[in-house]
Amino acid sequence: MTSTIPLGSRISGERLAVLLGEWRRRGSRQGAVNLAGAIELYVRDGQLPIGTRLPAERELAASLGVSRTLIGAALDRLREDGIVASRQGAGSWISGTGARRQEPTMPSSEALFDLAKAAPPALPGMTAAVDAATHELAAYIGGNGYVTGGLALLRERIAERYTARGLPTTAEQVMITSGAYSAFVLCLRMLAGPGDRVLVEQPTYPNALDALRAAHALPVPVALDPAIGWDFAGIEAALRQASPRFAYLVVDFQNPTGLRLAAEGRERLGGLLARTRTPVVIDESLVELDFAGDPLDGPPPLAAFAGDLSLIIGSAAKSHWGGLRLGWIRASVDLLDRLLSSRFAVDLGAPVLEQLVLAALLEPDGYAALARRRADFRQQRDVLADALREHCPDWTFNVPSGGLSLWCRLPKPMSTRLAVSAANHGVQLAPGSRFGVHGGLERWLRVPFALPADQLAEAARRLGLAVASVRTCANVPAVDVAIT
Repeated sequence: MTSTIPLGSRISGERLAVLLGEWRRRGSRQGAVNLAGAIELYVRDGQLPIGTRLPAERELAASLGVSRTLIGAALDRLREDGIVASRQGAGSWISGTGARRQEPTMPSSEALFDLAKAAPPALPGMTAAVDAATHELAAYIGGNGYVTGGLALLRERIAERYTARGLPTTAEQVMITSGAYSAFVLCLRMLAGPGDRVLVEQPTYPNALDALRAAHALPVPVALDPAIGWDFAGIEAALRQASPRFAYLVVDFQNPTGLRLAAEGRERLGGLLARTRTPVVIDESLVELDFAGDPLDGPPPLAAFAGDLSLIIGSAAKSHWGGLRLGWIRASVDLLDRLLSSRFAVDLGAPVLEQLVLAALLEPDGYAALARRRADFRQQRDVLADALREHCPDWTFNVPSGGLSLWCRLPKPMSTRLAVSAANHGVQLAPGSRFGVHGGLERWLRVPFALPADQLAEAARRLGLAVASVRTCANVPAVDVAIT
């Protein structure tokens, strides 16, 4: 395995040639495109960090066995895309990741299937909920519209759901936020600072990792085996040796593996966290997507076993609609008081109208709509699984009992290359490296099933074509994608 080049160092032409490996050269123009795509691939995978100085054109041409004209054309393309910068007398260096380019170039008649986001369309009944919320809004427009902790009605309904699931909760233990990500950032700001360690599963939710890096916290990964589940001994060792400021865990249809921790495991894990007095942020964004039946019949929340230092993150994005941009935190009154005192540095509260919409959706009749949604997702899961077995027969995966995605093991370490190639076939993917603390996971790929069944079948067919393209060692320009 090639090691990551230190920031600001120079990579030799010989070493860069080894890193790039095989790349297709079919004439000067196509060769330049493929070389630029190959370099961009390793920039986006973190193996060519920003600041890395590139070899001179003559040196690189000799190492790759191509003309200086081809090297110059590839560098021109990388400069246009904001990936490479050059200055006379100083040479060229990696200057960015090309974030300005948002979508691949493809024929307008070809649909783009976004499998980077595990997020569904709005729940049926959304329009009726908006109409009901608009009617209720009249009672609030006489005020200033700032409700930092959230509307009492919405907090009461969320609290009732926790109580029904086996975790007695009052409205005073719930705070409404602007989405689950915002909720995590609030918890992070309160619990940890620069240089502090935070225990996470490996793999885990990429946006949580990004938030930790932005706060200059240090994620401490504990491996999560898709075949076995949570490593309690590894978690205990990490708690003892690293003394993390808090743990971030997803025990209900874990993103991306789809695993769910059974009640016995929750009791063991919660007891371990409680004994070591380790705060834990528990992400329950996917808990309502239980295909086995009513979530009320599932295992109790991990917080029921982990003690008073537990904070649960909830979200409407996966169950109802990401467009609401609403989440919440369930914690002790003392912890919520601390969160509220620091919240003003982040935001001033969630929008009133959206809270009224979600409150309407959380009425008793609204859970019938959620039951229908779970049935639809179960069907979409099965369609995707069958289609992948047909078009990607050497992939292996467990079929999860809930959630929104399959975590697929690939026959070779090619996840990043496949994500790049798939963009040329009209499919956006998040490579496995995005779910790892230090990258890697090149044998893994998350494939969500939030799209309609017919689109999933077509997307799987295109994935089969992308796999065939990768096997011929073809590199194509990479694309930036958002992950949810």
